[in-house]
Amino acid sequence: MPRVRIFTAVVFALILALLPVQPAAGVQKMGWYEKAVKKVEAKFDPAEAKPGQTVTFKLTVELNDGYHTYPTVQPDKSAESFVNVLKFPAPASLIFVGSTIDPKDYDTKDDDLLKIKNMRILSGSSTFTRKVVVSPKAIAGPVDVKVEEFRLQVCDAKNCFPAKKVPVAVAFKVLEGPAVPVEKEFAEEVMKALK
Repeated sequence: MPRVRIFTAVVFALILALLPVQPAAGVQKMGWYEKAVKKVEAKFDPAEAKPGQTVTFKLTVELNDGYHTYPTVQPDKSAESFVNVLKFPAPASLIFVGSTIDPKDYDTKDDDLLKIKNMRILSGSSTFTRKVVVSPKAIAGPVDVKVEEFRLQVCDAKNCFPAKKVPVAVAFKVLEGPAVPVEKEFAEEVMKALK
């Protein structure tokens, strides 16, 4: 009797050893985002300023080799669906002014099938920027800013993956002191935002 039990236990152990390893419950396989994206990081430069001053918002996307993404605007209308979407919050302590500036370091490619000429693509590390004015009415202290929407589109040499909404939040500090005059080029935009 004991030999039969030992034999059964050994056979059972061998069968278990030969079975493919299954991920633990709740563990998911790595998706395209985890494979393609090293990091998405946002910051203000500088990270603190007085009311009325202008700072720069910077959003950096860093991709692994073999993947690329797109600017927020394509010059060729035929490529207008190959873009990242970046929507900013409504004016509050910080007022986003002007337009988003796409990275200048891009490659271009043509797609005869889609009739696209000079489609811009971004590889490696790419930084999107936009000017921000600290509201002249802002109260001193920390401010948490959440981008309303950042929809990232990534492709590899063979496939484009479904665009992914990536949460973007960044901290800022409004400094003490009286408001300084807003730069002339943004004054009208800020005035409209404060109404």
